[in-house]
Amino acid sequence: MDLATNEGSDIPAASGDLTLLREEELWERFVRDHEPAIREELVRRHIEFAKRLALRYRGASEPFDDLVQVANLGLLNAVDRFDPGRGVPFTAFASPTILGELKRHFRDRVWTVRVPRGLHDRMAEVDKAMTDLTKELQRSPSVGEIAERLGVEQIDVLEVIEANHNRRPLSLDHPIGGEDSDESPPTEWIGLEDEGFDLAEGRIALEAALPYLDERERLALHLRFVEDLTQSQIAERIGHSQMHVSRILRGALARIRDQISEQRRSG
Repeated sequence: MDLATNEGSDIPAASGDLTLLREEELWERFVRDHEPAIREELVRRHIEFAKRLALRYRGASEPFDDLVQVANLGLLNAVDRFDPGRGVPFTAFASPTILGELKRHFRDRVWTVRVPRGLHDRMAEVDKAMTDLTKELQRSPSVGEIAERLGVEQIDVLEVIEANHNRRPLSLDHPIGGEDSDESPPTEWIGLEDEGFDLAEGRIALEAALPYLDERERLALHLRFVEDLTQSQIAERIGHSQMHVSRILRGALARIRDQISEQRRSG
């Protein structure tokens, strides 16, 4: 199959009457017979879905056509691995598979920020665990499930996720809304006094206080103030009740305040 272009019409429709079949029938036949023509028809029906996912990364330094190619490769992998018997819609299964392929593309070929070797190795392990768990669970795995599969702490998985999100800097000359945006690049509006400088002392004191927290408290703070999850979402993520999460957060913040106060008195 030629995936060199990104328009749905460029993928030829399968021969015969396959285009007239319902998608459920196509999956039933593909699982049973693995016919290439059926595979091609399934890909053709979802090629625009893959393109829409690639659009999320439009404006990065990579040519958009290349991103579509990568998304199409993820779509092919999803079609080959999908099990309709699980009762999960194909798009729900394919989305993390396609996005994972796009993220791997950026990780392996594009990103410019170098990370420590140990963290780089963990990135590959987390990525493989996410792929395997997505296939087994027919959905995106949680941080806890990834950590359990790898036998590591959840904070280690979060560190990898955070590193993945911050490995590629954008040029200050790059328009915020992408190449086609009318918005000004940062070079035209940066240079004003940063009001955050007044908080520098507080940030330093906060970093000094964090080692006094245990891993559960640091994880809860990360999920609340970095990933911006609600207490209910945090409770679901770490396997505690919302009330317990609230107590963890209150206790961690109180301990941080005490440490900062002590540091300022001793300073």
